[in-house]
Amino acid sequence: MNRLFRFAAPCALALFACAAFAPAPAFADGDDTALTNVIALASQRLALAEPVARWKWANHQAITDTPREQALLADVEKRAAAANVDPAFARAFFQDQIDASKEVQNALFANWRATQPPQEPAPDLATSTRPQLDRLTQALVAGLARVQPLRAAPDCPSRVAQALANWKSLTRYDSTRSNALTHALGHVCESGGVGATG
Repeated sequence: MNRLFRFAAPCALALFACAAFAPAPAFADGDDTALTNVIALASQRLALAEPVARWKWANHQAITDTPREQALLADVEKRAAAANVDPAFARAFFQDQIDASKEVQNALFANWRATQPPQEPAPDLATSTRPQLDRLTQALVAGLARVQPLRAAPDCPSRVAQALANWKSLTRYDSTRSNALTHALGHVCESGGVGATG
């Protein structure tokens, strides 16, 4: 079973990540593949909060970097307009990504202060982690183009919640980052938030 999971989960990640670069199809009612893709990409982005935090810790840098955050949001708005995505939607979505990442980073800093800081060298932020974040930004903007038609649907929050529950079940998602991932999806729907399942 473990061997099967180790094979299946990376394949699922690769499938959703690759789908983000495919031409955008018409959004079929009830087909939540596009939602699952955005959740997978947001999850991958959130996983990079740890190497970012390790680099900041090792280099005595603050978690919040307002100029870089504002530059990212401005760039996202331009990319969104080019991809026929509402720039305000893209900006709100990526603000959630930033806030969710900082939520994880703050939790890691608090844990390291209370226990023991990481011992292994941190990946270089400029040459290793940021290029990964840049690729995910591109993929996420493409993913937002696919979920945009769903945003105003009355059942959008519940569909996001169900897709999120399915994703966590498929990947055995780290429960300590569950709240941060939910935060990262807070503006997928026009009404805001993630609905209940069941």
